[in-house]
Amino acid sequence: MMPTHRQFTHLALGLVCFFLLACQPKTEEKKPHLPVVPKDEVMLSPNSPKRGYIKDAIVQLSKRPLLDPVTGTVTYDETRTVRVSSPISGRVTGNIALLGAKLKAGETLAMLDSPDLGQAQSDYIKALADQNLAERTFNRLKELFDHGVAPRKDFDQAQDDLDRTRGEAERARLKLANLGVKGNSTNNRFSLLAPITGEVTERNINPGMEVRPDLPNPLFVLSDLSHLWVLMDVFEKDIGLIRLGQQVLVRVQAYPAQTFTGTVDYISRVVDENTRTVKVRCVLPNPEKKLLPSMYASVEVLSGPNDQGIVIPLGSLFTEGESDWVFVAIDNDHYIKRPVKVGLRQKDEAVIIDGLKPGERLVVQGALLLRTEEDAGQDSEGEAKP
Repeated sequence: MMPTHRQFTHLALGLVCFFLLACQPKTEEKKPHLPVVPKDEVMLSPNSPKRGYIKDAIVQLSKRPLLDPVTGTVTYDETRTVRVSSPISGRVTGNIALLGAKLKAGETLAMLDSPDLGQAQSDYIKALADQNLAERTFNRLKELFDHGVAPRKDFDQAQDDLDRTRGEAERARLKLANLGVKGNSTNNRFSLLAPITGEVTERNINPGMEVRPDLPNPLFVLSDLSHLWVLMDVFEKDIGLIRLGQQVLVRVQAYPAQTFTGTVDYISRVVDENTRTVKVRCVLPNPEKKLLPSMYASVEVLSGPNDQGIVIPLGSLFTEGESDWVFVAIDNDHYIKRPVKVGLRQKDEAVIIDGLKPGERLVVQGALLLRTEEDAGQDSEGEAKP
C-alpha cells in the first residue's frame, strides 16, 4: 500500500533532523583537572619517586668564614724549641740520644771528651789556689800594718792582689758554670745536657765526631710537639679582617676529614713588598701529636663569637640568569623557589647575606631535582590551558 501524504511528510522531517544532528561539530572531551601551582613553587605527589632524594635542614646561625682559605705552614713553636750545639770543642764518645727520644730538662744528650774542659777545670783550680795565697798574704800584712810594722805600700799591694785573684777565680768558676760543670775534678768528660723537656726531632751527631761551638748546624733540635705554630701569608687587602685572639680552622692533607683549631697570636707590622702579603702566626695545640712541622695547611679564618651568619652547603644553590636561588620547604612536599644574595663563596659552602632566615627549612639536597620538577609543572600547566 502506498504511504499516505502525512506519513511521507513525517519521514522527510525525520531525515532532515538526522542530517542536521550529523552536521553539528562534536564537543571536545574534557581533560582531567590539574591543580594550579603558583609560579616558583613545586608540589610533589605523595607517591613521587623524587621524595627520597630531597633533604632539608633547619637554617641556623653559625660562625661565618671571613675570607677564602689561606695556605699556611705548620712549624715549631719557637718558644718551646731549642737547637743545641756544643759550647765547647771535643770528640763525641757516646750516650747519644736517639731521634724521637723524649727527654727531661737536664738529661744527657751526648758525652764528649774535651781537652778544653780539662784546661778550664785546671784554670779554676789554679785560680782558687792563687786566691787562697792572696788571702793569707793580705791577712798577714793587714795585721802587721795595723801594728805599724808593714808599710802602707805593701798593704795596698796585698789588697790589689787579693781582688785580682778573686776576680780570676770567679771568672773561671762562671766559665765552668756556663758549661754546666760542677766540682773541682779534672776529667775532660763533658755531658751535653737537654736544656728543656721535649722530643728529639733532629740529630746531626755521630760517635767519634769532632764538634766545636761554631758548627753551622745544631747537633740536636729539641721541641715540645704538643704545641705548634701555623704561619700564613694574608694579602694586604684582607689583613683588616684579622685580629689577635681570632680562631682559625686548620686542615692538612694527612687528615682531610679532621679540623684543628688554632688562635691568632701575632700579626706582622711589615708588608712583603714582593707578594703584598702580611705574615700571621697562629698557636696550634697538638695534644695527639698528629701534626708535624713543615706540613702544608689550609687555614680558614673564623669570625668572632658574636659575628655570626647563615652558612649553607654550596650544593643548595643553583643559578638562573644572573641570580642565585634556593628551595625552601614550606610544608611536606611543598617547596618554594627563592632568590638569595651570596657573600663569600667557598669550595663547599657559601655565606648568605640576604634571602634566608634562621628557622626556615632549606633544601640541602635535591635542589636540581626540584628545579626539573618546576619546569615540568610549568609545561603541564601550559598544555592544560585551552
